[in-house]
Amino acid sequence: MALHVLDEANRCLQCKVPMCRKGCPINTNIPEAIRLLKENNLNEAGWMLFENNPLTTVCSLICNHENQCEGHCILGKKGTPVHFSTIENYISTTYANQMTQGPKESNGMRVAIIGSGPAGITIAIILARYGYQVTIFEGKDKIGGVLRYGIPEFRLPKSVLDDIEYRHLRMKGIQVRPNTLIGTSITIEDLFRDGYKSIFIGTGVWKPNSLHIKGETFGNVHFGINYLNNPDVYHLGERVIVIGAGNAAMDVARTALRHGARYITCFSITKKVAASDYEFSYAQLEGIDFEYNWKPVEIKDNGVIFRKVEEAEDGTFTDVPDSDTLFPSDSVVISISQGPQTELVNSTKGLSANTRGLLEADENGYTTRPGIFASGDAVNGARTVVEAVAHSKVVAESMHQYMQSLPKDASETPADTARKTAEIAAREHFE
Repeated sequence: MALHVLDEANRCLQCKVPMCRKGCPINTNIPEAIRLLKENNLNEAGWMLFENNPLTTVCSLICNHENQCEGHCILGKKGTPVHFSTIENYISTTYANQMTQGPKESNGMRVAIIGSGPAGITIAIILARYGYQVTIFEGKDKIGGVLRYGIPEFRLPKSVLDDIEYRHLRMKGIQVRPNTLIGTSITIEDLFRDGYKSIFIGTGVWKPNSLHIKGETFGNVHFGINYLNNPDVYHLGERVIVIGAGNAAMDVARTALRHGARYITCFSITKKVAASDYEFSYAQLEGIDFEYNWKPVEIKDNGVIFRKVEEAEDGTFTDVPDSDTLFPSDSVVISISQGPQTELVNSTKGLSANTRGLLEADENGYTTRPGIFASGDAVNGARTVVEAVAHSKVVAESMHQYMQSLPKDASETPADTARKTAEIAAREHFE
């Protein structure tokens, strides 16, 4: 490993008020995990990490550690912080190989999870621990959502996700229906008809945002989220322009480099990139170029015309006259975030979305449709994985409490029972 795990563990001060833990969105008990490791209680440390965060192996690799746990470490104030990411990865991946526990005894209640991204996986695992009969409906061929289809292999190996599917889903009795879109052949109404006591929607945000400029439909133009889905099918050429400078744009640029592109430039409309320092530094190290304060105005077959802008302190932009410049390229990849698909909302009565197409849900995950819960990017827009996991833990508990409150009236169909009780719960949350 890049760092010797025990050397890093021995650097921990075991602070009485651990700032590292305060910096973690999911409140991981970092000092305790390190203490257990040092006392040769690795399995106990691993169990604790997985109980708190079902995606701890993933988060150890892709979290924004520099602004979270490691960024809050007291040792980082005047030197180098404890690299908990390395410690967490060692503990979680080593302990994962010991996980052999089978499914909990069923409590007889069905739950449907729509989408197998970070939010869906988290809620499926937590509810399976309570004994619910969980079925995940995934639109693609494998589980993972943005973890599998939006993060490059060099940052998050697919084997990590395959291990999660085996140890956390199949071994726990969670069933997965791949290549199944809800809202088309199967609807929300069908799920309630078949006795699902509650339904979780975690469909993520897969609709790429567009620039709405001339030339955007040309054959040399692609969207970042689509490119990351399967970069092997794209032929970008040697010179590539990436429009955008967030973390996803860094992934696009670094992936293109690994697939044959030689000259890659990321364009940012602002004075600096939006990506984390960590991702930005890796992109620079690998030879990615950056241009600042340029906005695209037209895409050509041989490149992009950008216009120079001046950025004011209030965040507004002013065009610089006579500054239009053609930057040549073989291909253009637009990576300016993405929004939700709307098919599910449009096909489900009583389910409301805001003007951006994101599902309306309160802090506990209750949507405007009784019995349906939501969290993750489908509610909050594109956020970090650990934020999605943290919020989904709250929503999973809400779903558990909701289903346990359902009346046990054998004369009612599951759909009738869910509908009656959900109406009461929805009034409490939305009156």
